[in-house]
Amino acid sequence: MASDGSMISGHPMSRRRWLSTAAAGGAAMLAPTLLQGQTRRRRPNVVLIVADDLGSTDLGCYGAADLPTPNLDQLAADGIRFTQFYVAAPACTASRASLLTGRHHPRILHYGVGLEREEVTLAEILRSEGYRTGIFGKWHLGVGPDVSPESQGFDEFLGFKVGAIDNYSHYFYWGTGARHALWKNDQRHAAPGHYFPDLVTDAALGFIRDNQSDPFFLYLPYNLPHYPLQPDPATATRCAGIEDPARRRYAACVATLDDCVGRVLRTLDETGLRQDTIIIFLSDHGHSEEHDSLGGGGRSTPFRGTKGTLLEGGIRVPCIASWPGHLTAGGVRTQPVPSIDWVPTLAGYCGASLDGLAVDGLSLSGLLASAAAAPTHDALHWVWQKGSAVRQGPWKLVAEGLTDVHLYNLDSDPGETTDLVSVHRNVTQRLIELRKQWVRRLSDDETVRRWYGG
Repeated sequence: MASDGSMISGHPMSRRRWLSTAAAGGAAMLAPTLLQGQTRRRRPNVVLIVADDLGSTDLGCYGAADLPTPNLDQLAADGIRFTQFYVAAPACTASRASLLTGRHHPRILHYGVGLEREEVTLAEILRSEGYRTGIFGKWHLGVGPDVSPESQGFDEFLGFKVGAIDNYSHYFYWGTGARHALWKNDQRHAAPGHYFPDLVTDAALGFIRDNQSDPFFLYLPYNLPHYPLQPDPATATRCAGIEDPARRRYAACVATLDDCVGRVLRTLDETGLRQDTIIIFLSDHGHSEEHDSLGGGGRSTPFRGTKGTLLEGGIRVPCIASWPGHLTAGGVRTQPVPSIDWVPTLAGYCGASLDGLAVDGLSLSGLLASAAAAPTHDALHWVWQKGSAVRQGPWKLVAEGLTDVHLYNLDSDPGETTDLVSVHRNVTQRLIELRKQWVRRLSDDETVRRWYGG
């Protein structure tokens, strides 16, 4: 294991072998219980909700007074809110790939194609333990049959595989030519005129009701507030008082997202499953200022940066964890936490083994149990396009290429406005060396060599 706590080896056993081993282990574990007629304690359900392009501080519980998010605010009040939570990359596909595998994205992505077929997702891990698995929303980890949700551990899928769709026609209009993009399992699906966030929420509620007797993993990657920024018209009236039109449109999308989350929470309450369900909410990265986002509207104050950057506004996101009776209500965790830690954490809570898998994340169980716990990693690392970043303690190094290097103290300067490279040369060199060590470890990985050279 490396000094930052991550796996040095990027060479897990083959996916086929791991899945067969996990299935055999799960059957062996279940058999004595079934033969003896004993009642096992119910394993927790997992609901993983991902927002799309949500700003770093764009929830009421994170200080956004102009955004109506009562359901997510209540979820935070009922659980634990993270103030320094980081995703693995400032863009959709890379961030989601790491979230679902617990691995750094250069190890696991073939850019332009999708998730490496050999990778094992959280859905596969939990399905091997008898969980029902469903995804309703945005996949964006590949469009071919070998990288579909069904091939990566999901029993049910309703949603789209590309980066964005129109919420009513369900067409993808960006890039080269419009095309229908709504899928149900492995077939194209027609539901014209049905508002997409409601469509997938309805499917998710049906999935919950259909699996009340069995443990389930529900993955809900919403497409809000990603462009084309089409909020529910009824929700939009609640944001009519916001003067800036871009912020008003964005706020209505966030409010629509909050309404959808509220429906999920109420269904868990109505079915009596809330106490048995771990709920995780986060954004895939910071807010967008892309051309198609129509002026954006998202904010990251006091942070600088947006989607596509390695500044705090691109990679520091809201994150909430709730599990009534297990996680302290109203808790706050201020330690730096990476999204790759959710796979080992949730696998552990669900009694699933990760033996044989090379996972970069570490379990958050100790940190979730105690606000005084040490961070799981000594240092956090990012790479995106030509840029890279390292954080250790309060210090963060942000580099573009090999020579354009900046150093910030996030404790005193969370907005990354004052470059301290010339003032703290020893710190700068230490973080540069950490970055080199991390890149060398990645370079030992077969996938990295195949697609990036070296």
